Amino acid sequence: MRWFSSRYYRWIALLILVMAPSVFAAEGRILFREDFNGLEGWEEFLFPKIERHTSYTVEADGELRYLKAESNGSASAIVHRDEFNVYEYPVVRWRWKVDNVYRGGDALTKAGDDYPLRIYIMFKFDPEKAGLLERLKYGSARLIYGQYPPHSSINYIWANLEHGEDIITNSYAEQAEMVLLQKGGENVGKWVYEEVNIVEDYRRAFGSDPPAMARIAIMNDSDNTGESSISYVDYIEVLEGG
Repeated sequence: MRWFSSRYYRWIALLILVMAPSVFAAEGRILFREDFNGLEGWEEFLFPKIERHTSYTVEADGELRYLKAESNGSASAIVHRDEFNVYEYPVVRWRWKVDNVYRGGDALTKAGDDYPLRIYIMFKFDPEKAGLLERLKYGSARLIYGQYPPHSSINYIWANLEHGEDIITNSYAEQAEMVLLQKGGENVGKWVYEEVNIVEDYRRAFGSDPPAMARIAIMNDSDNTGESSISYVDYIEVLEGG
């Protein structure tokens, strides 16, 4: 009888690890899945007055591909080009990993508002559904940046510290709520699977229903702490609720 090599068994174990969330989780219809074979579906998002930008590249491990995000006193994001309706497709799931957290990172302060990895859900501003003051505020921002900023956002973060809270308002913007999925260094260096319902989380965070349309962004930033980190995303998928 021919025995399979140890390489074969390692590959099968890795394949099961990668496939398990998709195979065994309750399935809804998938709108899209990004496996990071390339970055054609993403566009760079830069912040005013921040000159150093995070590097986003596709890395390979054999036949596997994943996103690598590397920051060094820098900040920028990548945003998926396609909008989606969060009421039709409220579930987002992904697998991520970080090589380190920031010593000076603290979700409760502006100086510590850096994370080795976060998944943004950016909700679209709709002027037809906004009040007068909101239209004036967002209209002014549109004159500066050429487009409306997001109405609001949920940031699913890999927090640097063991905070007691699970949801924290961003130190810079009250329209951004931070959902702390990972806290501290316990799972550093490990692939971690996440699944969230963004409509339910928005209601918990903001106490209201979200705007219907949204886009996904990914960011690794270290401009406030001046530190550096490397992090990874294996895949992201958006699907109906189970």
